[in-house]
Amino acid sequence: MGAGHDHGHAHGGHAGATVTAEYRGRLRVALAITVFVMVVQIVGGLLADSLALVADSAHMATDALGLGMALLAVHFAGRPPSDRRTFGYARAEILAALANCVLLLGVGGYVLFEAIERFLTPAGTDGGLAIVFGVIGLVANTVSLSLLMRGQKESLNVRGAFLEVAADALGSVTVIVSSLVILTTGWQPADPIASLVIGLMIVPRTVRLLRETLDVLLEAAPKNVDIAEVRAHILALDGVEDVHDLHAWTITSGMPVLSAHVVVNGEALSAIGHEKMLHELQGCLGDHFDVEHCTFQLEPSGHAEHEARLCH
Repeated sequence: MGAGHDHGHAHGGHAGATVTAEYRGRLRVALAITVFVMVVQIVGGLLADSLALVADSAHMATDALGLGMALLAVHFAGRPPSDRRTFGYARAEILAALANCVLLLGVGGYVLFEAIERFLTPAGTDGGLAIVFGVIGLVANTVSLSLLMRGQKESLNVRGAFLEVAADALGSVTVIVSSLVILTTGWQPADPIASLVIGLMIVPRTVRLLRETLDVLLEAAPKNVDIAEVRAHILALDGVEDVHDLHAWTITSGMPVLSAHVVVNGEALSAIGHEKMLHELQGCLGDHFDVEHCTFQLEPSGHAEHEARLCH
């Protein structure tokens, strides 16, 4: 005896894909700006012999690829579900975020390595020229940040793009500061120090994003869903004797799901009725947790033992 109930959300799409799709145009603009700044900083880094500029341009190249993958993820996430892929391509967003993390960690490691090499083999950086290109990068990144500010709160994919651009903006600030030091004091180690700072900005925030992404892929419970609290709320309903096979996970950004087998006293279930019991479960969780899809299987007392005997 079982019944399922969805938690009052449309089945035709999901919040993560919709949110990211809303920012498709802004992601495209941010991508164009990123590519432009990347080219400018490569030229500036070579002309000024600035490792900090070259490091920032390498990071921006990764950002450009990441933004491109984010846009590709939007395309796949918007495709409808099928009998083969019942959630459609919702996970494409998470896979893109994972690829971004791997690329960012690689770039961060490269920047740190090159900075150490520059300490061992000093170079003559043109501080004045580096400042000009650093300011160009900062202005462009500020525009991109303003485009992605709101979306990063609602989508892991947009958040990954936002964090990449934010790190670029901080990188530009670091380039400007180090160039000012070189211009005013002639102290050349300021350039590799700036590169180290850029590398250290890339790695920790990438590790945080990677942890969130892996939580989704490993189907960990959403941060805002306390399984023990969910169990307590369900058990507090009249007639409910037990809850088992309780699972909560995230398909993609903004799409948490939950399923549970709820054991209900036979007399109470007959008196209340399946439909009302499902509505009470929906209301119980709806008042306390924001879950995109909830599926409940109602079972009479003793049904779990029956299932166990069948399995063995």
